[in-house]
Amino acid sequence: GAGLAEMTTAGLPVPPGFTLTTATCLLFFRAGEQCPALVDQQMREHLAALEVITGRSLGDLEKPLLLSVRSGAAVSMPGMMDTVLNLGLNDDTVEALQRETDNPWYARDCYRRFLQMFGNVVLDVPIRRFEDRIDAIKEERGILRDTDLTIEDLATLIDEYKAIIRKHTGDEFPQDTLRQLRMARDAVYSSWFNDSAKEYRREEGISEALGTAVTVQAMVFGNLGWTSGSGVGFTRNPSTGEKGLTGDYLLNAQGEDVVAGLRTPNPIADMAVDLPGVHAQLLSIAQRLEDHYLEMQDFEFTISAGKLYMLQTRKGTRTGNAALRIAIEMLREGRIDEARAVTMVEPRHIEMKLHKVFVQGQERTVIGKGVPASPGAATGRICFTSEAAVEAAKNGPVVLVRVETSPEDVAGMRACEGILTTRGGMASHAAVVARQWGT
Repeated sequence: GAGLAEMTTAGLPVPPGFTLTTATCLLFFRAGEQCPALVDQQMREHLAALEVITGRSLGDLEKPLLLSVRSGAAVSMPGMMDTVLNLGLNDDTVEALQRETDNPWYARDCYRRFLQMFGNVVLDVPIRRFEDRIDAIKEERGILRDTDLTIEDLATLIDEYKAIIRKHTGDEFPQDTLRQLRMARDAVYSSWFNDSAKEYRREEGISEALGTAVTVQAMVFGNLGWTSGSGVGFTRNPSTGEKGLTGDYLLNAQGEDVVAGLRTPNPIADMAVDLPGVHAQLLSIAQRLEDHYLEMQDFEFTISAGKLYMLQTRKGTRTGNAALRIAIEMLREGRIDEARAVTMVEPRHIEMKLHKVFVQGQERTVIGKGVPASPGAATGRICFTSEAAVEAAKNGPVVLVRVETSPEDVAGMRACEGILTTRGGMASHAAVVARQWGT
């Protein structure tokens, strides 16, 4: 929330929104996990202001306002708490969105995404219930990418997702959009004490008394077509520390596809060919962010029909090698002093320098290649679930192998020597956490 406010004040392109501060989270828990009336009233007042700014209204049948509802603690906890995107869709507003954009595929894609995210995050439906259905349809149709699904496929998924919710909860998916917002807000608050967040705080020494804020923001859409997309960037390479914009992006995708590792993204350098104007703008913004914070920044962005929007900025996680290089080079550039440079290198960064690595020039049989998102080399018994990794680690080193990781895998990621995923890039959940922990 603070990062978004600072970027807005600096004149960067940020979708309008408002933040319920961490104090509201503490009030929520003191009231027995209920939102106090005053907080609810202020949220509705700021929602009304947001509707005026955007010229759209939540639940409107002509120009519906869609929202993202995101967590954000005082100390960054990448991916550990919950987010709900595309909030405000129901059986009526999806038709309004389709009429307004004349793009039925996009409208239905947003709705199926919202049903899955709301069902999992807010209604506690296991994520695999939804993923198994979309995987089954793709297998039946002989396709690999979500973007290859037809409008009919998406309509089928929407009906099936609503049936999954009905079966799991014993109730219909809520069509009241203001109720959706309240439920999503409370789910984000509650995620402060989910298992993965607690595990992460224990590892990082973060106080449980801080709470999480909730940022409510107008949605911008990276899935509007092939001049749209989403990505994550770093002002310097988080693995090596090399100066220059690096990161991942996907065309015709929402941000969750990148950070959750749902698809393997493209390097941000390719954007110079795909969307050269946006790439040039992003280069300029990356430099401005680093100049402002005097620190390597990790930021999220969305491109909606060729227009760039910034969605987040925070101090970037980095390897030990990167931390040393960034501190030394920023000192030599005259941007920081020696005292600041020392504080940028943490004790664990030095420990990472001692990690095992592959011996150069030694003959070996290579059976696969991928993106080296975190430093070092690891050996161990392969485990395909976090639960198996935790158990097997009691008897020796393990390597966790997953299609992609999620916050639910934090305990297994902590127990293992190495992590290997099928999907995802330098900005995926697995990569960010592995760099932070030197795994």
